[in-house]
This record gives sequence, C-alpha cells and structure tokens, in this order.
Amino acid sequence: MCGIVGLYLKNSKLELQLGSLLSKMLATMTDRGPDSAGFAVYGSDSDGVKLTLRGADQAALRKAISGLEEALTFTFDKIERDTHTVISVPAEREGRIRAWLKKEAPGIDVVSAGRRMEIYKEVGLPASVAERFDLAGMTGTHGIGHTRMATESAVTTNGAHPFSTGIDECLVHNGSLSNHNDMRRRLEREGLTFATKNDTEVAAGYLSWRMREGASLQQALESSLSDLDGFFTFVVGTETGFAVVRDPIACKPAVMAETDDYVAFGSEYRALVGLPGIASARVFEPEPAKVYAWERH
Repeated sequence: MCGIVGLYLKNSKLELQLGSLLSKMLATMTDRGPDSAGFAVYGSDSDGVKLTLRGADQAALRKAISGLEEALTFTFDKIERDTHTVISVPAEREGRIRAWLKKEAPGIDVVSAGRRMEIYKEVGLPASVAERFDLAGMTGTHGIGHTRMATESAVTTNGAHPFSTGIDECLVHNGSLSNHNDMRRRLEREGLTFATKNDTEVAAGYLSWRMREGASLQQALESSLSDLDGFFTFVVGTETGFAVVRDPIACKPAVMAETDDYVAFGSEYRALVGLPGIASARVFEPEPAKVYAWERH
C-alpha cells in the first residue's frame, strides 16, 4: 500500500503555490506510506540540463562537485537541498559528467535529469521529507509525489519514488508488476540501464523507451496496458505533460479532480480536500484501462 499525489496547474497564477499545495497533499498520504517519500517538481527552465545529485550529505556532495568542476574547468550553478544538489550543466557535457561521477565519485547518485524537472526523495515520514527539501517553497507548473510502504524490498532511498529513466520523465506507482524481470532484460537489450531491482523503475524505463521510439505519452501508457502485467496505478510527469492510468482491474484506489485552474490526483479524496475550489471541482474516479493525459503545447 502506497500513496500517490499529483497536481497539474492550468492557471499560471497558481504556480507560486505548487510546492505548498503538493506538500500538504503528500503529508496527507502518510498512513499509506510512512517508510519513505519523494516528489518531482517541474519548475524553471534551464538552458542546458539540470542534474539532481544525491549523496550521503552536503559535505560529500560539495567535495564531489568541487572535484568535478576542477576536472572540467567549469563552475556549475547549483542549488543545495539537504542530501541533494541540483547542478545546471551544458547539455553537451552531460555524458562526460556522468562518466566522471561514476568513476571518481561512486557514492554520488544521479537522481534525475531534465530541463525543468527536479526529483527529491529520502527515507522518512512524508512531512519530514517535504520539510527537509523545502517542497513548500518550490514553484512550477506541475508535480507528482509518492509515499511508500515497502512490501517487496528494503526501505532505502534508492527504493523511493519517483523513478526517472529519461530527460524530464518520471513515474510514481502504486501496485506490483509480475513481469518486471523479463521486461528489465528486454529493455536492457534496448540500451536502458537500471540502478535498482524495483519494478517501478522498470515501468519508468518502459515508458522512456516507448517515447524514445516515437510514441506520445498517451500512446506509451496505452501500450503499457498490454505489455506490463500486474496491478498498478501510474502517475507520470514529462516536461509538458501529466498523465494517469490504472490497470484493467483497477484494484488500487484513485480519485481525480478537475477545475478550470488545475487537475489533481490522489490515492484518496482526503489528499485533495485542501485544494482551492475543490468544492466546485469535477471529482471522479479514473476508469480502468483508460489513459488520462494533459499536455501543454
């Protein structure tokens, strides 16, 4: 049992409130996932790529980033948040940066990459995780979050959601996939790499692969209904999009609300009650095997 939340803003006037609203939604799902929590926020654009790095603490991150800057003779713009630091890098240097980190700083993980997306996740109660990274102070157009109750693997930061395997692409998941080992091997043959044995990372990789091959977000999720076995609710973010899909049985709880200002998702309705205008929102349960997607053009 896990908790999922998501908020996609249609009204730009609400963008300053994104983090504040999302943090309250996340904390409300604590009893569905008290082990760890994480979130992705789509905020300001970068001219290149924003890499979210995670280390044991800021001292370890500063040491690694200092060594990286010395090796590349380049100083990065950076935002430090607890055990994570976001560095803005020229897109053409991303491969060299990843290679250097893998060789010279193996204790530093690349959590995500994107022009707009930043991902933060840690072990602990959702409210504590949100506070550590100052989610309430973040701004942006959309975000997704997850509270985890570990059922099939250890409670670790690596096992926390969201998972990202593509630029500005991430996924949170409630459920369990039965064919994730077979799918992982298939995706590895397609050139994808995975940092964990978590089935959710496989689902994220599957969507990244489908979109890399030319599918839209909606088409990739439609394909997942036949290619991924198990029971699941996915909430997905991309640079410009937000989407939800449930498996054909839809045994995991889910509720959505839509107004002229936003689209919101929660594993339970109580995650949505604090949103502005919720009393007049169209509130509905997403249907099984149906993709709901919104995208800026």
